[in-house]
Amino acid sequence: MNTVFVLFDSLNRNALSCYEPTAKATPAFDRLAERAFVFDNHFVGSLPCMPARRDLLTGRLNFLHRSWGPIEPFDTCFPQLLQKNGVYSHLISDHYHYWEQGGCGYHNQFSSAEFVRGQERDLWKAMVAPPLDRFRDQYHPMLSQVPRRSPNMVNREFIKEEADFPITRCVDLAQAFLQQNHQSDHWFLQLELFDPHEPFTAPARYRDDLPTDYNGAILDWPLYDQLDITDAEARELQANYQAIVAMCDHQLGRVLDTFDEYGLWNTTALIVTTDHGFMLGEHGWWGKNVMPVYDPIARIPLLVHYPQHTCEATQRVSALTQCIDISATLLDVYCPNEHHEQQGKSLLPLLQHNTDKIRDYALYGIFGGALNITDGSHTFFRYPVNKDDTLFEYTLMPVHPASLFTREELEDIELVYDAPFSGGYPLMKLKALDNARRPPMQGGALADAVDRVFDLQGDPSQDHPLAADSMKQHYCTAMRQCLTEANAPPELFYRFNL
Repeated sequence: MNTVFVLFDSLNRNALSCYEPTAKATPAFDRLAERAFVFDNHFVGSLPCMPARRDLLTGRLNFLHRSWGPIEPFDTCFPQLLQKNGVYSHLISDHYHYWEQGGCGYHNQFSSAEFVRGQERDLWKAMVAPPLDRFRDQYHPMLSQVPRRSPNMVNREFIKEEADFPITRCVDLAQAFLQQNHQSDHWFLQLELFDPHEPFTAPARYRDDLPTDYNGAILDWPLYDQLDITDAEARELQANYQAIVAMCDHQLGRVLDTFDEYGLWNTTALIVTTDHGFMLGEHGWWGKNVMPVYDPIARIPLLVHYPQHTCEATQRVSALTQCIDISATLLDVYCPNEHHEQQGKSLLPLLQHNTDKIRDYALYGIFGGALNITDGSHTFFRYPVNKDDTLFEYTLMPVHPASLFTREELEDIELVYDAPFSGGYPLMKLKALDNARRPPMQGGALADAVDRVFDLQGDPSQDHPLAADSMKQHYCTAMRQCLTEANAPPELFYRFNL
Protein backbone atom coordinates (compact mmCIF):
# COMPACT_ATOMS: atom_id res chain seq x y z
CA MET A 1 0.00 0.00 0.00
CA ASN A 2 1.01 3.62 -0.57
CA THR A 3 0.07 6.80 1.31
CA VAL A 4 -0.33 10.48 0.48
CA PHE A 5 -0.33 12.62 3.63
CA VAL A 6 -1.51 16.19 2.98
CA LEU A 7 -0.67 18.53 5.84
CA PHE A 8 -2.06 22.05 5.71
CA ASP A 9 -1.10 24.77 8.20
CA SER A 10 -3.64 26.74 10.28
CA LEU A 11 -6.67 25.14 8.61
CA ASN A 12 -9.80 25.77 10.67
CA ARG A 13 -12.27 22.90 10.63
CA ASN A 14 -15.18 25.35 10.77
CA ALA A 15 -13.99 26.81 7.45
CA LEU A 16 -14.75 23.47 5.74
CA SER A 17 -18.30 22.71 4.62
CA CYS A 18 -17.86 19.00 5.43
CA TYR A 19 -17.54 20.09 9.08
CA GLU A 20 -19.63 23.26 9.16
CA PRO A 21 -22.62 23.28 6.76
CA THR A 22 -22.93 27.07 6.99
CA ALA A 23 -19.33 27.61 5.85
CA LYS A 24 -18.47 28.76 2.35
CA ALA A 25 -18.53 25.66 0.15
CA THR A 26 -15.27 23.70 -0.05
CA PRO A 27 -16.18 21.20 -2.78
CA ALA A 28 -12.87 19.33 -2.84
CA PHE A 29 -12.95 18.65 0.89
CA ASP A 30 -16.59 17.58 0.47
CA ARG A 31 -15.57 15.32 -2.42
CA LEU A 32 -12.93 13.63 -0.27
CA ALA A 33 -15.33 13.37 2.67
CA GLU A 34 -17.73 11.38 0.49
CA ARG A 35 -15.25 8.49 0.41
CA ALA A 36 -13.39 9.07 3.68
CA PHE A 37 -13.63 8.69 7.42
CA VAL A 38 -14.26 12.17 8.83
CA PHE A 39 -12.99 12.57 12.39
CA ASP A 40 -15.09 14.89 14.53
CA ASN A 41 -13.00 14.89 17.71
CA HIS A 42 -9.43 15.20 16.47
CA PHE A 43 -7.14 17.40 18.58
CA VAL A 44 -3.71 18.97 18.45
CA GLY A 45 -0.75 18.04 20.65
CA SER A 46 2.28 20.35 20.88
CA LEU A 47 1.95 23.90 19.54
CA PRO A 48 2.66 25.73 17.31
CA CYS A 49 4.12 24.80 13.89
CA MET A 50 7.39 22.92 14.39
CA PRO A 51 6.48 21.36 17.76
CA ALA A 52 3.38 20.00 16.01
CA ARG A 53 5.55 18.52 13.29
CA ARG A 54 7.87 16.92 15.81
CA ASP A 55 4.77 15.32 17.36
CA LEU A 56 3.69 14.06 13.96
CA LEU A 57 7.09 12.58 13.15
CA THR A 58 7.73 10.97 16.53
CA GLY A 59 4.25 10.11 17.80
CA ARG A 60 5.19 11.72 21.12
CA LEU A 61 4.27 15.00 22.83
CA ASN A 62 7.25 17.33 23.13
CA PHE A 63 5.80 20.58 24.54
CA LEU A 64 6.18 19.19 28.06
CA HIS A 65 9.98 19.33 27.89
CA ARG A 66 10.94 21.51 24.90
CA SER A 67 9.94 24.63 23.03
CA TRP A 68 10.18 24.99 19.24
CA GLY A 69 13.40 23.30 18.18
CA PRO A 70 15.12 20.78 15.91
CA ILE A 71 14.72 17.03 15.79
CA GLU A 72 16.66 15.65 18.74
CA PRO A 73 19.25 12.84 18.52
CA PHE A 74 17.02 10.66 20.69
CA ASP A 75 13.92 11.13 18.50
CA THR A 76 12.73 8.12 16.52
CA CYS A 77 10.82 9.41 13.49
CA PHE A 78 8.39 7.30 11.53
CA PRO A 79 9.90 7.97 8.03
CA GLN A 80 13.16 6.40 9.22
CA LEU A 81 11.28 3.33 10.46
CA LEU A 82 9.39 3.16 7.16
CA GLN A 83 12.65 3.29 5.23
CA LYS A 84 14.06 0.53 7.45
CA ASN A 85 11.07 -1.58 6.40
CA GLY A 86 11.40 -0.94 2.68
CA VAL A 87 9.04 2.04 2.32
CA TYR A 88 10.31 5.03 0.33
CA SER A 89 9.31 8.40 1.83
CA HIS A 90 9.30 11.76 0.06
CA LEU A 91 8.60 15.25 1.44
CA ILE A 92 7.28 18.13 -0.68
CA SER A 93 6.89 21.35 1.28
CA ASP A 94 6.80 25.13 1.16
CA HIS A 95 6.97 25.32 4.97
CA TYR A 96 9.96 27.63 5.20
CA HIS A 97 10.61 26.90 8.89
CA TYR A 98 12.27 23.67 7.74
CA TRP A 99 15.27 25.62 6.49
CA GLU A 100 15.60 27.83 9.54
CA GLN A 101 17.93 26.83 12.35
CA GLY A 102 15.00 25.54 14.42
CA GLY A 103 13.95 23.22 11.60
CA CYS A 104 17.16 21.24 11.58
CA GLY A 105 16.83 17.51 11.00
CA TYR A 106 13.18 17.29 9.97
CA HIS A 107 13.50 16.84 6.23
CA ASN A 108 16.50 14.54 6.71
CA GLN A 109 14.15 11.89 8.06
CA PHE A 110 12.75 11.31 4.57
CA SER A 111 14.30 9.34 1.69
CA SER A 112 14.17 12.55 -0.38
CA ALA A 113 12.72 16.05 -0.15
CA GLU A 114 11.75 18.99 -2.39
CA PHE A 115 11.29 22.55 -1.13
CA VAL A 116 9.42 25.49 -2.60
CA ARG A 117 10.40 28.98 -1.47
CA GLY A 118 8.57 32.23 -0.84
CA GLN A 119 6.07 31.78 1.99
CA GLU A 120 5.54 34.34 4.76
CA ARG A 121 8.89 35.65 6.11
CA ASP A 122 11.04 33.26 4.11
CA LEU A 123 14.33 35.06 3.35
CA TRP A 124 14.02 34.20 -0.30
CA LYS A 125 14.50 37.07 -2.75
CA ALA A 126 17.35 39.57 -2.50
CA MET A 127 16.16 43.17 -2.65
CA VAL A 128 18.88 45.38 -1.22
CA ALA A 129 16.79 48.57 -1.35
CA PRO A 130 13.11 47.60 -1.10
CA PRO A 131 10.55 50.34 -1.92
CA LEU A 132 9.59 51.01 1.69
CA ASP A 133 7.60 54.15 0.91
CA ARG A 134 5.46 52.23 -1.57
CA PHE A 135 5.04 49.37 0.90
CA ARG A 136 3.80 51.82 3.55
CA ASP A 137 1.11 53.03 1.16
CA GLN A 138 0.32 49.57 -0.23
CA TYR A 139 -0.06 47.64 3.04
CA HIS A 140 -2.01 48.21 6.24
CA PRO A 141 0.17 49.34 9.19
CA MET A 142 -0.35 45.90 10.72
CA LEU A 143 2.02 44.73 7.98
CA SER A 144 4.07 47.70 6.86
CA GLN A 145 5.02 48.92 10.35
CA VAL A 146 6.15 45.53 11.65
CA PRO A 147 9.80 45.13 10.52
CA ARG A 148 9.75 41.34 10.77
CA ARG A 149 7.06 41.28 8.08
CA SER A 150 9.05 43.18 5.44
CA PRO A 151 10.52 40.00 3.83
CA ASN A 152 6.98 38.96 2.93
CA MET A 153 6.35 42.21 1.10
CA VAL A 154 9.53 41.58 -0.88
CA ASN A 155 8.47 38.00 -1.68
CA ARG A 156 5.10 39.16 -2.99
CA GLU A 157 6.88 41.22 -5.62
CA PHE A 158 7.81 37.91 -7.26
CA ILE A 159 4.50 36.06 -6.83
CA LYS A 160 2.10 37.50 -9.39
CA GLU A 161 0.25 34.72 -11.19
CA GLU A 162 -1.54 31.78 -9.60
CA ALA A 163 1.13 29.48 -11.01
CA ASP A 164 3.74 31.43 -8.97
CA PHE A 165 2.09 30.73 -5.62
CA PRO A 166 4.06 28.25 -3.52
CA ILE A 167 1.01 26.06 -2.92
CA THR A 168 0.48 25.70 -6.67
CA ARG A 169 4.12 24.78 -7.21
CA CYS A 170 3.97 22.21 -4.38
CA VAL A 171 0.95 20.49 -5.91
CA ASP A 172 2.70 20.59 -9.31
CA LEU A 173 5.55 18.63 -7.73
CA ALA A 174 3.12 16.21 -6.07
CA GLN A 175 1.42 15.50 -9.38
CA ALA A 176 4.83 14.88 -10.95
CA PHE A 177 5.71 12.47 -8.12
CA LEU A 178 2.46 10.57 -8.59
CA GLN A 179 2.89 10.45 -12.37
CA GLN A 180 6.39 9.05 -11.93
CA ASN A 181 5.64 6.59 -9.11
CA HIS A 182 1.98 5.61 -9.21
CA GLN A 183 2.78 2.14 -10.54
CA SER A 184 5.33 1.48 -7.79
CA ASP A 185 4.51 0.13 -4.36
CA HIS A 186 5.62 0.86 -0.79
CA TRP A 187 5.96 4.63 -0.83
CA PHE A 188 4.83 7.49 1.40
CA LEU A 189 4.40 11.07 0.14
CA GLN A 190 4.08 13.94 2.61
CA LEU A 191 2.67 16.96 0.77
CA GLU A 192 3.00 19.78 3.24
CA LEU A 193 1.32 23.07 2.36
CA PHE A 194 1.97 26.23 4.37
CA ASP A 195 -1.41 27.72 3.44
CA PRO A 196 -3.85 28.82 4.78
CA HIS A 197 -1.29 30.16 7.29
CA GLU A 198 -1.12 33.92 7.36
CA PRO A 199 -0.63 36.14 5.45
CA PHE A 200 -3.96 35.27 3.85
CA THR A 201 -2.77 36.02 0.33
CA ALA A 202 -4.59 34.39 -2.58
CA PRO A 203 -5.25 35.20 -6.25
CA ALA A 204 -8.04 37.72 -6.76
CA ARG A 205 -10.48 35.17 -8.18
CA TYR A 206 -10.86 33.55 -4.76
CA ARG A 207 -12.13 36.87 -3.34
CA ASP A 208 -14.65 37.56 -6.10
CA ASP A 209 -17.61 36.25 -4.12
CA LEU A 210 -16.41 37.56 -0.75
CA PRO A 211 -17.05 41.32 -0.84
CA THR A 212 -16.55 43.47 2.26
CA ASP A 213 -17.05 47.15 3.04
CA TYR A 214 -13.32 47.64 3.72
CA ASN A 215 -11.60 50.16 1.40
CA GLY A 216 -8.10 50.47 2.86
CA ALA A 217 -4.64 49.13 2.12
CA ILE A 218 -3.89 45.41 1.90
CA LEU A 219 -4.94 43.77 5.18
CA ASP A 220 -4.42 40.02 5.29
CA TRP A 221 -2.09 39.40 8.25
CA PRO A 222 -3.45 39.98 11.78
CA LEU A 223 -1.26 40.44 14.82
CA TYR A 224 -1.55 37.81 17.53
CA ASP A 225 -3.56 39.78 20.06
CA GLN A 226 -6.95 41.16 21.05
CA LEU A 227 -7.02 43.72 18.28
CA ASP A 228 -8.51 47.18 18.41
CA ILE A 229 -9.82 47.13 14.83
CA THR A 230 -13.02 48.18 13.10
CA ASP A 231 -15.74 45.75 12.08
CA ALA A 232 -14.83 46.39 8.45
CA GLU A 233 -11.21 45.47 9.11
CA ALA A 234 -12.28 42.30 10.91
CA ARG A 235 -14.51 41.29 8.01
CA GLU A 236 -11.67 41.95 5.57
CA LEU A 237 -9.31 39.66 7.50
CA GLN A 238 -11.97 36.96 7.73
CA ALA A 239 -12.76 37.23 4.02
CA ASN A 240 -9.11 36.93 3.09
CA TYR A 241 -8.86 33.80 5.26
CA GLN A 242 -11.88 32.34 3.47
CA ALA A 243 -10.25 33.16 0.13
CA ILE A 244 -7.03 31.35 0.96
CA VAL A 245 -9.04 28.34 2.21
CA ALA A 246 -10.79 28.35 -1.17
CA MET A 247 -7.39 28.23 -2.86
CA CYS A 248 -6.41 25.30 -0.61
CA ASP A 249 -9.64 23.57 -1.60
CA HIS A 250 -8.85 24.04 -5.27
CA GLN A 251 -5.35 22.63 -4.85
CA LEU A 252 -6.67 19.63 -2.91
CA GLY A 253 -9.03 19.09 -5.83
CA ARG A 254 -6.02 18.78 -8.12
CA VAL A 255 -4.66 16.01 -5.88
CA LEU A 256 -8.03 14.23 -6.02
CA ASP A 257 -8.05 14.57 -9.81
CA THR A 258 -4.69 12.81 -9.91
CA PHE A 259 -6.10 10.01 -7.73
CA ASP A 260 -8.89 9.67 -10.29
CA GLU A 261 -6.53 9.77 -13.28
CA TYR A 262 -4.26 7.00 -12.03
CA GLY A 263 -6.85 4.93 -10.17
CA LEU A 264 -5.08 5.44 -6.83
CA TRP A 265 -8.17 5.07 -4.66
CA ASN A 266 -7.77 1.28 -4.57
CA THR A 267 -4.06 1.29 -3.73
CA THR A 268 -3.30 4.50 -1.85
CA ALA A 269 -4.38 5.92 1.49
CA LEU A 270 -5.03 9.65 1.61
CA ILE A 271 -4.78 11.48 4.93
CA VAL A 272 -5.64 15.20 5.13
CA THR A 273 -5.21 17.26 8.28
CA THR A 274 -3.48 20.34 9.72
CA ASP A 275 -1.12 21.24 12.56
CA HIS A 276 -3.51 23.60 14.40
CA GLY A 277 -6.21 26.16 13.79
CA PHE A 278 -6.30 29.95 14.06
CA MET A 279 -8.41 32.49 15.98
CA LEU A 280 -10.31 34.87 13.70
CA GLY A 281 -11.91 37.13 16.29
CA GLU A 282 -13.51 34.50 18.51
CA HIS A 283 -13.46 35.64 22.14
CA GLY A 284 -11.89 38.84 20.79
CA TRP A 285 -8.64 37.04 19.88
CA TRP A 286 -6.69 36.81 16.64
CA GLY A 287 -3.89 34.38 15.85
CA LYS A 288 -2.49 31.72 18.17
CA ASN A 289 0.15 31.19 20.90
CA VAL A 290 -0.77 34.03 23.25
CA MET A 291 -4.38 33.22 24.13
CA PRO A 292 -6.11 30.25 25.76
CA VAL A 293 -6.11 27.24 23.45
CA TYR A 294 -9.76 27.43 22.47
CA ASP A 295 -11.22 24.87 20.07
CA PRO A 296 -10.71 26.97 16.91
CA ILE A 297 -7.01 26.25 17.54
CA ALA A 298 -7.23 22.88 19.28
CA ARG A 299 -9.88 20.84 17.44
CA ILE A 300 -8.72 20.26 13.90
CA PRO A 301 -9.93 18.47 10.77
CA LEU A 302 -8.85 14.93 9.90
CA LEU A 303 -10.08 13.04 6.84
CA VAL A 304 -8.77 9.55 6.06
CA HIS A 305 -9.37 7.49 2.94
CA TYR A 306 -8.10 3.97 3.61
CA PRO A 307 -8.30 1.65 0.58
CA GLN A 308 -8.56 -1.55 2.62
CA HIS A 309 -11.69 -0.20 4.29
CA THR A 310 -13.25 1.95 1.62
CA CYS A 311 -16.17 4.17 2.59
CA GLU A 312 -19.13 4.04 0.21
CA ALA A 313 -20.36 7.22 1.85
CA THR A 314 -19.09 9.67 4.44
CA GLN A 315 -18.41 7.92 7.73
CA ARG A 316 -18.17 10.14 10.78
CA VAL A 317 -15.86 9.07 13.59
CA SER A 318 -16.81 10.50 16.97
CA ALA A 319 -13.95 8.83 18.89
CA LEU A 320 -11.38 11.11 20.49
CA THR A 321 -8.12 11.17 18.50
CA GLN A 322 -4.96 13.28 18.50
CA CYS A 323 -2.21 14.26 16.05
CA ILE A 324 0.30 11.82 17.57
CA ASP A 325 -2.03 8.98 16.55
CA ILE A 326 -1.13 9.45 12.88
CA SER A 327 2.46 8.26 13.36
CA ALA A 328 1.25 5.24 15.32
CA THR A 329 -1.21 4.44 12.53
CA LEU A 330 1.43 4.56 9.80
CA LEU A 331 3.73 2.29 11.77
CA ASP A 332 0.81 -0.09 12.39
CA VAL A 333 0.17 -0.24 8.64
CA TYR A 334 3.73 -0.50 7.32
CA CYS A 335 5.77 -2.14 10.07
CA PRO A 336 3.48 -3.63 12.73
CA ASN A 337 6.25 -5.79 14.15
CA GLU A 338 8.68 -2.88 14.61
CA HIS A 339 9.30 -1.93 18.23
CA HIS A 340 8.92 1.80 18.71
CA GLU A 341 8.24 4.18 21.57
CA GLN A 342 4.90 5.82 20.80
CA GLN A 343 2.41 7.77 22.86
CA GLY A 344 0.05 7.78 19.90
CA LYS A 345 -2.69 5.21 19.38
CA SER A 346 -3.27 3.56 16.01
CA LEU A 347 -6.42 4.64 14.18
CA LEU A 348 -6.74 1.27 12.44
CA PRO A 349 -9.15 -0.22 15.02
CA LEU A 350 -11.48 2.72 14.33
CA LEU A 351 -11.15 2.34 10.55
CA GLN A 352 -11.77 -1.39 10.84
CA HIS A 353 -14.75 -0.87 13.16
CA ASN A 354 -13.11 -3.07 15.78
CA THR A 355 -13.62 -0.51 18.54
CA ASP A 356 -15.35 2.80 19.17
CA LYS A 357 -12.57 4.32 21.32
CA ILE A 358 -8.76 4.34 21.29
CA ARG A 359 -7.99 6.92 23.99
CA ASP A 360 -9.70 8.47 27.01
CA TYR A 361 -7.94 11.85 26.96
CA ALA A 362 -5.89 14.14 24.78
CA LEU A 363 -3.36 16.45 26.47
CA TYR A 364 -2.19 19.48 24.48
CA GLY A 365 -0.58 22.90 24.77
CA ILE A 366 2.37 25.14 24.10
CA PHE A 367 5.66 25.08 26.00
CA GLY A 368 5.44 27.27 29.08
CA GLY A 369 1.70 27.80 28.74
CA ALA A 370 -1.37 26.08 30.10
CA LEU A 371 -1.96 22.37 30.26
CA ASN A 372 -5.11 21.58 28.33
CA ILE A 373 -7.02 18.32 28.30
CA THR A 374 -10.14 16.96 26.66
CA ASP A 375 -12.13 13.75 26.72
CA GLY A 376 -14.10 14.84 23.66
CA SER A 377 -17.08 16.04 25.70
CA HIS A 378 -15.37 18.70 27.87
CA THR A 379 -12.16 20.70 27.80
CA PHE A 380 -10.17 21.91 30.80
CA PHE A 381 -7.52 24.65 30.82
CA ARG A 382 -5.07 24.47 33.74
CA TYR A 383 -2.61 27.33 34.29
CA PRO A 384 0.66 27.24 36.25
CA VAL A 385 0.27 27.66 40.00
CA ASN A 386 3.97 27.68 40.95
CA LYS A 387 5.86 29.57 38.26
CA ASP A 388 9.26 30.42 39.77
CA ASP A 389 12.10 28.17 38.59
CA THR A 390 9.75 25.46 37.35
CA LEU A 391 10.18 25.76 33.58
CA PHE A 392 13.17 24.12 31.88
CA GLU A 393 14.25 23.19 28.37
CA TYR A 394 15.53 19.63 27.95
CA THR A 395 17.60 19.36 24.81
CA LEU A 396 20.74 18.28 23.02
CA MET A 397 20.05 20.85 20.27
CA PRO A 398 20.01 24.32 21.91
CA VAL A 399 18.43 26.19 19.01
CA HIS A 400 15.37 28.45 18.83
CA PRO A 401 13.36 28.95 15.61
CA ALA A 402 15.85 31.29 13.99
CA SER A 403 18.71 31.66 16.49
CA LEU A 404 21.02 29.73 18.74
CA PHE A 405 20.55 29.74 22.49
CA THR A 406 22.37 32.68 24.05
CA ARG A 407 25.27 32.47 26.47
CA GLU A 408 22.92 33.56 29.25
CA GLU A 409 20.62 30.61 28.55
CA LEU A 410 23.56 28.19 28.61
CA GLU A 411 25.24 29.47 31.78
CA ASP A 412 23.54 27.10 34.22
CA ILE A 413 23.57 23.84 32.29
CA GLU A 414 22.66 20.78 34.30
CA LEU A 415 23.24 17.36 32.77
CA VAL A 416 20.37 14.95 33.25
CA TYR A 417 20.96 11.24 32.71
CA ASP A 418 17.64 9.68 33.65
CA ALA A 419 14.98 11.55 31.64
CA PRO A 420 12.71 8.70 30.52
CA PHE A 421 11.60 10.46 27.34
CA SER A 422 15.19 10.64 26.02
CA GLY A 423 15.78 6.93 25.57
CA GLY A 424 18.80 6.95 27.87
CA TYR A 425 20.53 9.92 26.22
CA PRO A 426 22.07 12.45 28.62
CA LEU A 427 20.36 15.82 28.26
CA MET A 428 21.03 19.46 28.92
CA LYS A 429 18.55 20.91 31.39
CA LEU A 430 18.38 24.68 30.89
CA LYS A 431 16.35 27.36 32.62
CA ALA A 432 13.66 28.62 30.27
CA LEU A 433 14.30 32.36 30.48
CA ASP A 434 11.44 34.77 29.92
CA ASN A 435 13.36 36.73 27.29
CA ALA A 436 14.36 33.69 25.21
CA ARG A 437 13.66 33.94 21.49
CA ARG A 438 10.97 31.31 21.26
CA PRO A 439 7.30 31.72 20.31
CA PRO A 440 5.57 33.17 22.20
CA MET A 441 8.43 35.32 23.36
CA GLN A 442 7.57 35.26 27.06
CA GLY A 443 7.56 31.51 27.54
CA GLY A 444 3.95 30.52 27.13
CA ALA A 445 0.37 31.45 26.44
CA LEU A 446 -0.44 32.94 29.84
CA ALA A 447 -2.81 35.73 28.81
CA ASP A 448 -6.28 35.49 30.33
CA ALA A 449 -4.83 32.79 32.62
CA VAL A 450 -7.88 31.41 34.40
CA ASP A 451 -8.62 27.71 34.90
CA ARG A 452 -11.79 26.80 33.02
CA VAL A 453 -13.95 23.77 32.17
CA PHE A 454 -16.18 23.91 29.08
CA ASP A 455 -18.98 21.60 27.97
CA LEU A 456 -18.29 21.10 24.26
CA GLN A 457 -21.74 19.67 23.52
CA GLY A 458 -23.79 22.27 25.34
CA ASP A 459 -21.41 25.17 24.74
CA PRO A 460 -19.38 24.46 21.58
CA SER A 461 -18.22 28.09 21.34
CA GLN A 462 -16.75 27.84 24.86
CA ASP A 463 -18.47 31.02 25.97
CA HIS A 464 -19.69 29.82 29.38
CA PRO A 465 -17.16 28.12 31.66
CA LEU A 466 -18.64 25.71 34.17
CA ALA A 467 -18.38 26.53 37.87
CA ALA A 468 -17.71 22.93 38.85
CA ASP A 469 -14.81 22.32 41.21
CA SER A 470 -15.49 18.58 41.22
CA MET A 471 -15.03 18.48 37.44
CA LYS A 472 -11.79 20.43 37.72
CA GLN A 473 -10.51 17.89 40.22
CA HIS A 474 -11.53 15.08 37.88
CA TYR A 475 -9.54 16.59 35.01
CA CYS A 476 -6.58 17.37 37.28
CA THR A 477 -6.47 13.66 38.08
CA ALA A 478 -6.61 12.87 34.36
CA MET A 479 -3.78 15.35 33.73
CA ARG A 480 -1.60 13.61 36.31
CA GLN A 481 -2.25 10.33 34.52
CA CYS A 482 -1.41 11.83 31.11
CA LEU A 483 1.76 13.53 32.41
CA THR A 484 2.91 10.24 33.91
CA GLU A 485 2.24 8.34 30.67
CA ALA A 486 4.10 11.02 28.70
CA ASN A 487 7.15 10.82 31.02
CA ALA A 488 6.82 14.53 31.76
CA PRO A 489 9.61 16.21 33.72
CA PRO A 490 8.87 15.99 37.46
CA GLU A 491 8.81 19.74 38.05
CA LEU A 492 5.70 20.06 35.87
CA PHE A 493 3.64 18.26 38.50
CA TYR A 494 4.70 20.96 40.99
CA ARG A 495 4.33 23.78 38.45
CA PHE A 496 0.65 22.92 37.93
CA ASN A 497 0.01 21.78 41.52
CA LEU A 498 -0.79 18.28 40.32
